[in-house]
Amino acid sequence: MSMLAELVEVVIGVDTHKDTHTAAVIDTGTGGVLARITVPADPDGYARLSAVAQEHSGLRAWAMEGSGGYGAGLARHLAELGELVIELDRPKRPARKAGAKSDPIDAERAARDALARTHLAQPKTGGQRAALQMRLTARRAAIEAATAAQRQLHALVTTAPEVVRGKFRGQSTRTMITTAARLRPTAATGELEVITALTVLRDLARRIRFMEKEARGHETQIRAIVRSWRPDLLELTGVGPIVAATALTAWSHPGRCRDDGAFAMLAGTAPIPASSGKTVRYRLNRAGDRQLNRALHTVALVRLQRDARTRAYADRRRAQGKTDREIKRILKRYIARELYRRLETVPTTP
Repeated sequence: MSMLAELVEVVIGVDTHKDTHTAAVIDTGTGGVLARITVPADPDGYARLSAVAQEHSGLRAWAMEGSGGYGAGLARHLAELGELVIELDRPKRPARKAGAKSDPIDAERAARDALARTHLAQPKTGGQRAALQMRLTARRAAIEAATAAQRQLHALVTTAPEVVRGKFRGQSTRTMITTAARLRPTAATGELEVITALTVLRDLARRIRFMEKEARGHETQIRAIVRSWRPDLLELTGVGPIVAATALTAWSHPGRCRDDGAFAMLAGTAPIPASSGKTVRYRLNRAGDRQLNRALHTVALVRLQRDARTRAYADRRRAQGKTDREIKRILKRYIARELYRRLETVPTTP
């Protein structure tokens, strides 16, 4: 019997979509489908799903993919009711006979997938975590937009008429942005091509500055949330507000990751065996939460530059024949363990 089957009598699998959710109620004893229903993805639909669930055993669990996306509203609704919700981050997709696929079939598969799992994950919860996630997403989008505008600025300067291009020759990117923002194209500037180049370059510079200002605003709010929620994370070497916020949004709450190994796997820092013959080695893990992996990589780089103990450790491992890439992988695994233990230790309020 599976772990979940020992806890509940029915599992409700939910296939989530933007406008509708489809659920299938599975009896854990017989494996039979007790009910199927499709409801709108709104509070009335959530209430109907809850009503259908209450018609069956009180010992029940919900299994859904996309609890942080299309299923976020339903996940919050179920959390308020105290329901047991299982998060399916990457459900198994068995071969479909004759291409069979439908929302009821996917809902049933979600329930059976949860029953087959030996480790059960809970959805991310908490208002502070959700606020951090939104701020991080908006900040990342602003930085990407500013970066794209900078590339466009360089490209347009390269192809601009010489009278325009000469204004930027030999300048760094930051100086080019300042120069472009000060451009004042007028009818007396010259021909249409020159006027257009000056206008577009000025608008790009203004866009870059606007996006960078927006990113700084998000970072300020992220820092404030982290300091009010888990300021102890900022005491760790190399951990700033963005790294701390990224770790908090992935971790969510105590108990979501069963141990530091599970947290390392979530972060994509768990070692993957790649041994052959007499050679024993491990390779990088390309799976997991890549934003969390990037945050741990940032911590590793900072410590390699500024922390004497980390530099001494790296020198010792190099003497043992480890490459710099392998050393960084090992460091990220250690950092994941340290960060997980700090996250799981709720700080006491003086």
